[in-house]
Parts: sequence; structure tokens; C-alpha cells
Amino acid sequence: MKIKTIFTLCPSLILSVLLSVPSYASEPAEDPLSSVMWDYNRQIFLGDTPYVFDDRVRVGVPDFAEDPTQVPVDVDASAFAGDIQRIVAWADLNPIQHIFTYYPHPDVVPKVSLRIKVQQSTPVRAAVLTKDGVWHVGGNLLAASGGGCTTPSVGNADPYWESHLGETKSRVFQLADASRYKFRVIHPMDTGLVGSIPEFFIQQVELRDTRGSALVRMELSPPVSENPVITFDVAKQDTKHHLWLRDNNGNEFEKAL
Repeated sequence: MKIKTIFTLCPSLILSVLLSVPSYASEPAEDPLSSVMWDYNRQIFLGDTPYVFDDRVRVGVPDFAEDPTQVPVDVDASAFAGDIQRIVAWADLNPIQHIFTYYPHPDVVPKVSLRIKVQQSTPVRAAVLTKDGVWHVGGNLLAASGGGCTTPSVGNADPYWESHLGETKSRVFQLADASRYKFRVIHPMDTGLVGSIPEFFIQQVELRDTRGSALVRMELSPPVSENPVITFDVAKQDTKHHLWLRDNNGNEFEKAL
């Protein structure tokens, strides 16, 4: 009788208590690219951190990639400039999904371009972790012919790369409000998915100023294409920069830009 009396006399109190309890039953946002691998990859790359699908994270891919070993990908997160902890990019249906993790300094325009290998048509995604602890996820569907990740690098059949490993060429383009650095480095970028050819790839990239401070830090994975071509945009500064790279065998390469 006492319990019945409480519910009868205090319905507003009961309602307020129920409304104060956090809701854990809300449905997660539906993947706009309808990938069967979305939830699996979300757990790997985003974990349990809150996320939203956000068109401001732009991922550019070609309409069709005829060469699956050299697929251009552009990631533009400039809408979040100055508010970024890191950017992670991956290809849902690749045997090695991770492409890169990118840590841009506030003085860097958060845009990056590079080429990747793909095993089949796949969603390609980039997720931006902002300082409020939320992931903003963008992506695009890439149509491609298959086999890019399991094709031996051309360098393995050519002794040229052994004497030129790490050789880097670069150019600087002056934009209205930034300097664009584009570089190419000779490296086989082997995935380890081809018989008798172990993983051998550039693992770390840094763009440093004259004081040695890193304006850009990137962690690469084997799906980045052989002889990587990478582009960064840096807000205009009265200083020179140099490039530092390290591969998974411990080889280090540096070049003034």
C-alpha cells in the first residue's frame, strides 16, 4: 500500500527521475556509405569515442581507379583548422585498412594528398578528432579494379631502388594563403602480402621547421603506394622546412625543402 501511495501521489517526481537517467538505447547513426565493415572498423579506429558523420570532412577519390596500385586520395579537413587532435584515414575493404594517421600543427592547413593501393572497390574514409573529443567522419566510395595490395612492387624487379632508396624530390608552390609542399620519395612500400616479400614501408613522416619542431607528423601504413607522392599545405611563414622520414627497418632520410 505504501508503494502504491507513492506512485499515486508523486507521478511528477517519478517522471523527473526517469528523465534524469541517461539514455543508452539511442540508435547509432546510419553509415551513409552502407559498408558491411563500418562497425568493425569504427571499433578499431574510433573505439567508443562519440562520432558524427560530417560532410565538412572531404575525401576526394577518382570516379574509377584503373591502376589499383596508384590511387590518388585527397583529405581536406580545413573546416576544423586549429581544432584538430588527429586525423585517421582507412579503406574499409582493404586487407590492411589503415592508410595514415595525421597530426597537424595549428599552423598547418589540414589538407593532405597521397596515393594508395586498393584490393577492390571500397569506401575510403577520414575521421577528424576535434579537441572536444568527438570524431567527425567523412568518406567516399572508390570504384577500382582489384589486386593493388597483393601486386609486387616494381622496385623488387629493378635493382635501381637499392642504390636510390630514400632519394627525395620536392617542389614548393606558393598559394594565396599557404605554401604547398609536394614530395616524392623512392621506396618500394611492400605490404607483406606477396609471398617471400616482407613488409618494407615508410612508417613515419615529419615536416620540420628550422628549430626542429614538427609542423606535420604522419604515421603511414603499407597501403600507401610505392614511391609515395605526398602533398602538405602550410600557412605562409618566414622560415624554411625540411622533411624527415623513417621506414620500418629503421632507415632514416632527410631533405631540405
